Order: sequence, then C-alpha cells, then structure tokens
Amino acid sequence: MQVLPRNVSVPLVVAPRPAYGRPDWAQDGKDWPNRSSSRFVRVGKLRWHVQIMGQGPVVLLLHGTGAATHSWRDILPILAKHFTVVAPDLPGHGFTEQPPGVGMTLPGMAQGISALLKQLGLHPAIVAGHSAGAAIALQMCFEGLIAPQAVVALNGALLPLTFHGAGRSLMAPLAKLMASNALVPMLFAWQAADGNVVARLLTGTGSVINPDGVKFYARLARRSGHAGAALKMMANWDLAFFAARLSKLSVPLMLVVGSNDRSIPPADAIKIQRIIPTARIIRMEGLGHLAHEEQPAETCKIIEDFAVEAGVLIS
Repeated sequence: MQVLPRNVSVPLVVAPRPAYGRPDWAQDGKDWPNRSSSRFVRVGKLRWHVQIMGQGPVVLLLHGTGAATHSWRDILPILAKHFTVVAPDLPGHGFTEQPPGVGMTLPGMAQGISALLKQLGLHPAIVAGHSAGAAIALQMCFEGLIAPQAVVALNGALLPLTFHGAGRSLMAPLAKLMASNALVPMLFAWQAADGNVVARLLTGTGSVINPDGVKFYARLARRSGHAGAALKMMANWDLAFFAARLSKLSVPLMLVVGSNDRSIPPADAIKIQRIIPTARIIRMEGLGHLAHEEQPAETCKIIEDFAVEAGVLIS
C-alpha cells in the first residue's frame, strides 16, 4: 500500500449535486446543443424555450416525456438543410415554464404549442413527434390547431398504457400519487445526481446513445422542476379518448418503430395500423425507444423521403 507523505492532500471526486427547482439557462444551458438557435418567447403568462433553424417548409419537432430540445441535437442541423425546423421544450420540460392545471394535459399541451406557433407565425407542413410528442401532434390535428401534410410518429405513444396485466390499471393512479407529492421529484433529482442512475434508465429504453446525450438527460434529471413536470405529464396523460379518435385521422401517418424499443411495444404500431389502414410502418432494426438519437441521419432520411411523398419537398 502506498503511503502518502504528510501535508499532501488527496482531491475528492464529488458527484454532481442535485439542483432543485427549474433548469437554469445560464448554468444548465451554457453548452446546450444548437444554443445559437435558441430563443425565449413569452406567450401569455408562459415563457417558452424554442429552437428555430434553417429555411424552407416548416417541420415541427415534438420531444417526449422527460426530454427536451437536446433530444433533437443531431436532427436539427440535418433537417435545417431543407426545412425551417422549430423545436420547443414542452411545457414544464427543459427551459420552458410549467403552466398550471390543464396546461399539463394532452389537450392543454396541444393548445399551448398552437399558441406558440401563432406567436411565431409558423405553420407546420410536417410534424415529427417522439413518444408522447407524437400524441400531441395528432391531438393538434384532431382539434384543427394545425393542418400538416404529413405526421411522423417516432416510437409514438398513441395507445392507452402499454403496460400489461395489473400495471394497466395501477400506472395512472401511481403517477398521480407521485406527482402530488413534492418530495418525489426532489428524491429523483437526488438519485439522478449519480449519472450512472440516468444512464441505466436510458439503457432500459433499449437504446444506446452517445455520452453527450446521457450528459444532457442527467443534467435535466438533477433538476426537480423538470422531473416534477415529467411526472405531472404522466399523471395527466389520458389516451383512452384520444385513441378512440385515431380512426378519424385524415393526415398521412408514418409509424417509425425501433425493433428493440422497451418503452413502447413495437407491436403497438401494428395495432395502430389496424385502426388507421393508411398508416405506414418503418422498422429501425436493433434500435430502441430513442432510435432517432441513435441514428439521426437515418431518421432524417425517413422524414425527408416522407415529405417528398407528401408533396412538402421536391426531390
């Protein structure tokens, strides 16, 4: 065993501390992906963080629960070659403020994003939504808030809880219980201070993303405000009525499925296709729930090709 001489100090390796409250742009956003494209927009009482890049037909990107614009970090620059890309942080997520009450429900988020688009004067020609973001995109279509020429669902969460057995009936009440307890987000933020915890959660989705991706997820997870918003979104997420309207969708729909998705069963896409026979399915073999982060170039090619088919782009 090595013996250190006297008066020689050993530096301690300290894990990042949990940072309670909302993510802070000056601190947490100092090296945020595509930061130069970020802007803050106030719509009513809510301050939004949104990234806008490129020129051409407008493509709206909607991330999933617990994520933020960093989820599109490699997607934005590629799509911006052909599109005006607009990617907001969802309400309560990332650097967007959290609205009260119904603002965290599916219809409330759809209305909020619609108000943001009106403020920006943007009209999406195509929408790509990941997981819960896909449900928001279709909700906006159902309510006539947007009229895109095509929608791409990236591992879309479009059916009522995909958990099996007792989990179906217990998940929503459990999420409501956790969201109502202010200590739960703080506890999660404390656990997330260990980056390995977040890395394991991400691996549990069936995806392997790069270290930068893990870093930004962990940074947000250490903020109890962000974690609390994700819980509230889950607690207020009722897809039963939404799913009943799927058969009425008139917008061309592409279902992009990671074959190794452990969050949304890939078989759900087949169920959706039975409801919407015109929907198309593309499988991304060997990829998980965050397939668009694992293979951004391939994902962009799918979106661009579908945009050409829909007449949004000229090949």
